[in-house]
This record gives sequence, structure tokens and C-alpha cells, in this order.
Amino acid sequence: MSETPETPKTPETPETSETPGTSGTPEAPGSPAPAPTRRSLLGWGGAGLALGAAAAGGAAVALGRETDAVPTAGSGAAVPFHGPHQAGIATPVQDRLHFAAFDVKTEDRAELVQLLKDWTAAAALLTQGREVGEGAFGGLAEAPPDDTGEALGLKASRLTLTVGFGPSLFAKGRFGLEGRRPDALVDLPKFPGDNLDPARSGGDLCVQACADDPQVAVHAIRNLARIGFGRVAVRWSQLGFGKTSSTTPDAQTPRNLFGFKDGTRNVAGTDAKALDEHVWVAPGSWLSGGSYLVARRIRMNIETWDRTPLGEQEDIFGRDKGEGAAVGRSKEHDEPFLKAMKPDSHVRLAHPDSNAGATILRRGYSFTDGTDGLGRLEAGLFFLAYQRDVRTGFVPLQTSLARSDALNEYIQHVGSALFAVPPGVRDKDDWWGRALFS
Repeated sequence: MSETPETPKTPETPETSETPGTSGTPEAPGSPAPAPTRRSLLGWGGAGLALGAAAAGGAAVALGRETDAVPTAGSGAAVPFHGPHQAGIATPVQDRLHFAAFDVKTEDRAELVQLLKDWTAAAALLTQGREVGEGAFGGLAEAPPDDTGEALGLKASRLTLTVGFGPSLFAKGRFGLEGRRPDALVDLPKFPGDNLDPARSGGDLCVQACADDPQVAVHAIRNLARIGFGRVAVRWSQLGFGKTSSTTPDAQTPRNLFGFKDGTRNVAGTDAKALDEHVWVAPGSWLSGGSYLVARRIRMNIETWDRTPLGEQEDIFGRDKGEGAAVGRSKEHDEPFLKAMKPDSHVRLAHPDSNAGATILRRGYSFTDGTDGLGRLEAGLFFLAYQRDVRTGFVPLQTSLARSDALNEYIQHVGSALFAVPPGVRDKDDWWGRALFS
């Protein structure tokens, strides 16, 4: 739950938001993609995922690159899969999330590599609104279908799939990757107030599925898990809704479950300079063009917060609840005067000026998972933050917040994970993590 610097209000680097979250012939590059259906081409065979990567990859490349027009929310369109960076980071934040962390069960490096190739092939299809393999029906009656089918008839819904590698994947004696572990893929320290559940923390691999339709996101994770059966198993997962931050400058700033706009100063997905400085890993390693992802499950004490006076709520955040303006200001995007806020206010402690310029890009989501058995909502923020180096990004920010943020009375971090996010899949011959295993 932190704040990143405000970018100048120019056409190239507009202001954004501060969180506590086709079948048929492809279009020419740069042209708007039609809303696709989910019926794939037939004839690859039941084990044709790797072959499917070539066919799907060519179609996906034709749909555009990172610099092309980005599909708008509600269009149901497809986000290009191929490019120098993985989609789902600087991409305009979708409305829904299904995040899953996986444990790798195989001990065979070749099987792990094949899994990543199979996942890449499937992702190239899924993100373009197509079914996996031969689809959900029409195949052999004696065999399970290649696609689970619950997304039949649904549009692509701006689905993005983003993969990451956890520190445990690089453990000595597993896959020969111990010498390839990046220096910044550190073991996160235990912060004051943490009450982490090991069953909701860590993981060898992660997949972040974001879409405007929750069933599309769930369908994607379900099919990747099915493809990985016997090689990986889901360690933990999280559904999210109501994005709590935005990478789109002209979008309305979302509100968290406490009712506050909390993402006013997020890195803009169109700000190439800020992304290069704060999000993308520098050239010179297998992770070049990738990023680091911190995932934190933050439980919110909703019932306690709801009995807190409005004035106290606004002091805790350092912003008014209606407009979202900082203390002493009239508009949400007015530059905050930090010294006018209480020393333990969230905005003051999270601001880059209070943290040697530390800046992260957030894609957090709200969640509700029923009740906790004591009549209280099991609800909060699933915090997702991308950065170039957690040692100069999330770690100093969270250290400051955990020590003295007034918001700590109402929240608790109960799950945590860190992943190295490889660069994008550039073409039909590429696959997630290829540079790592080369």
C-alpha cells in the first residue's frame, strides 16, 4: 500500500493513480482487433500445444505490438500477446484477477522447459480468445477435451497472462539454475506486523490472469493448471475484483474497500521513461526487459474501520474521502504538502520524497473470501507491485510503512511472495523463460 511519484501532465506521460490492487484472418499490425470468439482451429492433435504455439503465435504477432492501440475496457477485444515485455504489467488494468502460485513437482529440467513451452502456446491462444488445442468439443469422444469449455462464447475480454519465477526455483540441486538467480530476487525480510500464512505465501512459479470477465480469467488459470498436471500443482490462488490502482492516465482513480482513492500517483503505462527507470530490468542479463513482482495478501479489518470517525479516517490516509485531495489541497491530483499531514499518515510515509525516490507500479485488487468464522468479512487488498529492483522499491517502502503507518491498526499482511518476471515472448519461436534456460 504505497505511493509512487507523480508524472508531468503531458500527452506522453500523463498522470495516473496510489494503492494500500479471434478466430478468422488477423488484422494488420496497428489496426483494432475484432472481438474474437473462443473456437480454435482444429487439426493439431491432442498433444499439439507446442505446434499450436507456431500457429497461434503468428496470429498473435499480427494483432499488434506494445506500441499499438490498446483495447479499451468493455470492448471485449484481445491484448497482443507478443512483445518485448509481458502484457499485464503496463497494460491498462482490467477489472478482474485470478492469481495462482504453483509448486513444481517434476525434478526433470527438460519437463519444466516443456511445461513453459506448453504454457506459452496455450497463453497465445487464450489471450486471443481461442480455445486450447482442439477445443472443448468435436474431438474424440473417448478422450477428455483439450479445453475445459466454460469460456465458450465469451470474448477475449482483454485477458493478459503474466508469468513469474520464485526464488525457490533457483534452489541448489533442483534445475541447475542456482547460478542464474538474480541478485534482486532476494528473500523478503519479515516486516513488523507481518502474520504470514505459509500456505498463502511463496511458490516456484506464478501466473497472473487479468481480464474484464471473471470467467475468462478463471478459465485461463484452470487450463494452465490442467496442462501442467503432474508437473506442477497449485500452491495457492487469489481472486480479485475492483482494481485499486490504474496505469491509465485518463481513468477514474479506483477506491479500495476502505472507500478511499488510493493510487493517484501510480506509474503511467504510457510513460516509457518512468517504466524504464522504475519497472523494467536493465539490459545485461536474462531478465532484461522483465521486472520483479511482489504479491501481498493484506487483510483489512473492515468492521473496525467502519466504526472509525470520518475525520480520523482522512487523517490516517492524508486525503479527504470525497475528492481524494491531499490535506490542504482541493483537487485529487494537486501536489501534496507532506508536512501538513500527520507524521504517521499513509500518504506522507509512502510518498517517494519520504523514501529516497522509491517508486513502484501497482496493479492491486480488492478481495472478499467469505467470513473468518467469527462473523467478520475475510476481505482486503491483494497488493501487486512491479519494480526494477525490490531492494530499492518495495523493501524500503514497506519498511517505512510497517514501522509507523497509522493504517497498520486496520490492516495486516497475511500472505507474501516475490517473483522474477521474465521479458515478453517476442515471436512464435520464443517462450516464457527461454533466456533463463538457454
